[in-house]
Amino acid sequence: MEVKIGVQNANRELTVDTDLDADAVEKQIAAALSGGGLLTLTDAKGRRVVVPVEKLAYVEIANSTAGQVGFRS
Repeated sequence: MEVKIGVQNANRELTVDTDLDADAVEKQIAAALSGGGLLTLTDAKGRRVVVPVEKLAYVEIANSTAGQVGFRS
């Protein structure tokens, strides 16, 4: 899954490509929001992204599009 995280007062969004499915990512986001702490996601390479939930602007969950090569019609 590709997760795009918008952070308040930041010009760029964070993009995390994770092995979790959409439901698992949504549960992690909901738990972080209800706890009022940190949203922590681990990408496919083992790197962690940590964002304070009070700074979240939006979170977009989409299917990963990695590996596409060439032109599309």
